[in-house]
Amino acid sequence: PPPPAVERSWAGPGLWYEKAAAGDRRLGKVVTIAKSKKFRDHHGKVLLEGHRLIKDALEAGAVLQTLFFSTVGHLKELPEAQLKRANLVKVKFEDIKSWSDLVTPQGLIGIFSKPDHAKLSYPAAQLTSSLPLLLICDNIRDPGNLGTILRSAAGAGCEKVLLTKGCVDPWEPKVLRAGMGAHFRLPIVANLDWESVPSNLPASVQVCVADNKDPDAQAETVSVLRRARGAGSAPSNLKPHVKSKPKAAPEREDEEGVTSVSIPELAGQYYYENWTQTPVAVVIGGETHGLSPDALHLAASTGGKRLIIPVVPGVDSLNSAIAAGIVLFEGKRQLLRRHKQEDERQKFPIVG
Repeated sequence: PPPPAVERSWAGPGLWYEKAAAGDRRLGKVVTIAKSKKFRDHHGKVLLEGHRLIKDALEAGAVLQTLFFSTVGHLKELPEAQLKRANLVKVKFEDIKSWSDLVTPQGLIGIFSKPDHAKLSYPAAQLTSSLPLLLICDNIRDPGNLGTILRSAAGAGCEKVLLTKGCVDPWEPKVLRAGMGAHFRLPIVANLDWESVPSNLPASVQVCVADNKDPDAQAETVSVLRRARGAGSAPSNLKPHVKSKPKAAPEREDEEGVTSVSIPELAGQYYYENWTQTPVAVVIGGETHGLSPDALHLAASTGGKRLIIPVVPGVDSLNSAIAAGIVLFEGKRQLLRRHKQEDERQKFPIVG
C-alpha cells in the first residue's frame, strides 16, 4: 500500500513542518549518525543539538537537512531563510529527551551536511580580531579537551586550527558541546597527515611547541628560580636550554648501529618570554602520547622553540586544554603589544 500522506502544518510565512507519527524511526537513525564517525563520514552528515549551536551553524552558512523540534516557538528564534530549505519535523519532547546527549535538553536536534571549513562564512567580529597565530593539535584524543581547546583558540583570535590524524574527530557530539560554537567561528582543518601540515600554514611561519611535561626542564626551572630569589629576578641568560626527549620516540640504535628515530634538539624557553615571530603556530600535544617526533621536526625546520610552562615540582604536567589556553593567550598578548609598538613608531617616528 502507498505510504500515508504526510500531514503538513504552517509555522509562519513559507515555513511548513510535518508532525512525526507514532513509531517514526527517523530520530533514532539520526542519533546513530552522531555516535559513529564511520557513519558520519560515509553519509557526510553531522548532528548539532541545542539552539545556540544550530543558530551559529546556520549563520555561518552550514546546510541544514532536517530539524527535529518539540515546539513551534523554537523555530522563531532561528534564521528563517535557512529553515525554508530544510525538512522540519515536529516530535514529542520525550522523544528528543530520550535521544539527547544534553543534561537539560532544549528540544532541538539538527542534521546538517558535514560543513566544509572553506565554504563557511565566519563572523565579522571574529575575522577583525584574527591574529597571525595558528594552532596545531597533535594527538588530542579526549573530546572534552579538544572542544575546550577549540573554544580557547576562537577566544584568543587564532587564524586557523589544524588537527592531525591522531586527534579525535571534531564533529563528535562531546567536542561540539565543549566547543560552544567555535566550529563556526574559525577554520578548523581536520584529519591532516604531517606531510600536508606545511601546505596549510602561511609562508615563513615559525612553529613552536608547548612543553608542559619535561621533568628536566622543571628541575632546571626550579634551580633558576631558587638562584634568582636572592637576586630579585632571574637573569635573562638563564634560559633552560633542554634537549628534546619525548617519551614517545626515544633515539634507539638497531642491529646495524643506525639510529632509526632521530629527535631534533629545540631551544627551550619560558612561555612568557618573547616567541611571537609573525606568523607563528603553536603545537599542543595530547596528554597520553605527548608531542610526536613529526611536530618536533616541523618546529626545528622553522627555527621554532619549545615553550616551557613551569610547574611546581611533584605536580604532573598540566591538562592539554589548560596548556593551550596559557600559551595562546600569551601569544595574543605578545602580538597585540607588538602591534601597539609598531603603531606608535608610525605615529612618532624617531628622527635620527
